[in-house]
Order: sequence, then structure tokens, then C-alpha cells
Amino acid sequence: MIRVLLVDDQPLLRSGFRALLDLEDDIEVVAEAADGREGLALAREHLPDIALIDIQMPVVDGIEATRCIAADPALAGVRVVILTNYGFDEYVFNALRAGAAGFLVKDIVPEDLLHAVRVAARGDALLAPSITRKLIDRYVTQPLNTRTDTGLDELTNREREAVALVGQGLSNDQIADRMVISPMTAKTHINRAMTKLRARDRAQLVVFAYESGLVTPRNC
Repeated sequence: MIRVLLVDDQPLLRSGFRALLDLEDDIEVVAEAADGREGLALAREHLPDIALIDIQMPVVDGIEATRCIAADPALAGVRVVILTNYGFDEYVFNALRAGAAGFLVKDIVPEDLLHAVRVAARGDALLAPSITRKLIDRYVTQPLNTRTDTGLDELTNREREAVALVGQGLSNDQIADRMVISPMTAKTHINRAMTKLRARDRAQLVVFAYESGLVTPRNC
């Protein structure tokens, strides 16, 4: 059973999402919150698998709530999926940097919402190649200072190569083909890199890859 926490200041949206999710045999909405502070308290109480969190809310917004969840060892199993009205923008980018596993636009069709919840629950990032492309564009137009404390020096050459390919939006199978290894070995390289970089998930690994300078837009 996939346990879901809904955090949004719009009661109608929460009700609609809950009605849809509760129809599924493998998904259960365990709690609802109207702001980030209440959401954090309920996350600690219920330990959901997925927290669907609105990015702009009163009291504590979605970015700060995501940052708090990512920083709390007791909530290491909680995957944050950001809800937004606007598609990919600066708020979403900052949420990914804070530790979100991905994001959804609020007008998403029901089938895609259900698929997204299951994808996030499996531990996969909700970052399609088109979203990765927008991440790249973000670095082209407004590059951040490269980080010197990411832990990239701890990676092996093969792990660096795998992280670079993740940063280009490739799947594990595509990475395996590019590196001429098995998909299981590719997954192992990625998992080890995530552990060394202390990345919560694949989405954060993409951000690390660009912030560290391991991947640059001209390589994609």
C-alpha cells in the first residue's frame, strides 16, 4: 500500500486528489494539511511514502517543507512531489535543489497522477527528458556558482560517467548502452554515486551534476 500525504492550501484540490487516490486499491491517503508546518507535523506522525506538497502556501511554503523533510533522518523514506500551477519555474527548480523527487502540474489528468504516485513510490524521479532539458536551459540562462563540496572527488571514473549521463536525462537502460555495461551494473554505479553524494533521489542527482560542473550544457 502506497501511503500518501496531501499538503495544499486549497481544500477543493485536496478533496479532488483524495477522491481519486482513494479509489485505488494500492494507494491510501493517510492525512491532509493546509500549510507546510502542518504538513511537516503530519509527515512525522504518519511517515507517508509520498508527500504531495503545494509549492506556494501560507505559514511554511513547499520549498521550506521539502528542505525540512530532506534534512530529517526520520523522514528519509518520504518522497516529496511538488504541486505547482505553473509548470517548471524558479520555484520548482529550488524545490528540486531542496530534495524533491519531482513535480506535477495541478491540472494533471487522473491517469498521469496515479502513474506519478506509483513512479515516485518506486524510488524513480519524476523527471522526463523534457524537464531535464529545462534544467539545462536554466543553467544556460542563469548559471549558478559551481559547488566545491559535492563529494564528486569521491566518485570513481565510472560513477562520474554514470552521473553525467543521468544529468543528460538518460534512463538506466540507455546509460547501460552508452557505457557498454548491463542495466544492473549501471544501476549500481548510480546508487553508489547517490550514496556518496548524499543525494536523496535521481532528481537531486541531476541537480548535483550541473551544480558541480561535472556536466555542462555544451555536453548535451
